[in-house]
Amino acid sequence: MGGNFGPQIVHRARISAGLHRDETDSCHVMGILNVTPDSFHEESRQNTLESAVETGLQMWQKGATWIDVGGESTRPNADAVSIEEELQRVIPVIEALRASNADGLISIDTRRPQVAQAALDAGADLINDVSGLRDPEMVKIVLDSGCGVCIMHMQGTPQTMQDQPSYVDCAKEVSLQLLETARGLVAAGHPPECIALDPGIGFGKKLEHNIELLQRHELFRGVEGFAVLWGVSRKSIIGELTGHAKPSERLSGTLGVAALAHFEQIDIVRVHDVEEHIDVFKVLNALD
Repeated sequence: MGGNFGPQIVHRARISAGLHRDETDSCHVMGILNVTPDSFHEESRQNTLESAVETGLQMWQKGATWIDVGGESTRPNADAVSIEEELQRVIPVIEALRASNADGLISIDTRRPQVAQAALDAGADLINDVSGLRDPEMVKIVLDSGCGVCIMHMQGTPQTMQDQPSYVDCAKEVSLQLLETARGLVAAGHPPECIALDPGIGFGKKLEHNIELLQRHELFRGVEGFAVLWGVSRKSIIGELTGHAKPSERLSGTLGVAALAHFEQIDIVRVHDVEEHIDVFKVLNALD
């Protein structure tokens, strides 16, 4: 069973429009909403339902296309949380965001099929799976629901991914793996316009791998024209390139990557700082 949108053609069109940038506009912005106590960027952590919902609504008001709700930190060496804890963190937030904005696009950042299904039932539009749909049950949920999906590459797990990551040809290997997974969905009936690919910057990669993935982004679209998402916001690649050890000091470097994303026709940037990115894109649109 696959591509089961039924009468939800309008919803499918909204998801597709939110994943692919218009030729006359800049990147879509996906705002990061961490409902976690241990995400690597401390200032992004939301510790109450009220603060999480208010932050998400503000992101939409400032211009975000997507709100990406996550209840498990996937930073290097992060502790895993139980499925029950992850559900308790994210589902009330998604329900409240959906109740406040019927048309806003919401993604769920999870590796767990149980959490993904509950999030879709609560009103999420897209599954953002950092494990790249390794779990067959997650694939089934995507196909049965017809939801949007972002397939990210990660070598290993959050607990092991930075233990000497190794590639022969990083960009080629990562792109081929993501394209194979995406094409499997399409062959099963899933609409290609509702699929985004994320090279997984910082997830099982050294600095040189991350740089190569950003430079060779054209490998990821395939003949299908899949959407491409970059998640680089305040990550270690920015710290290594700028010398800023603290994530709180990495905004300017992050905006530099956003400018590159604009000129390289990247579809979506996943960021902590929505307003600052929107401002950069407004200026670049006016001058480009």
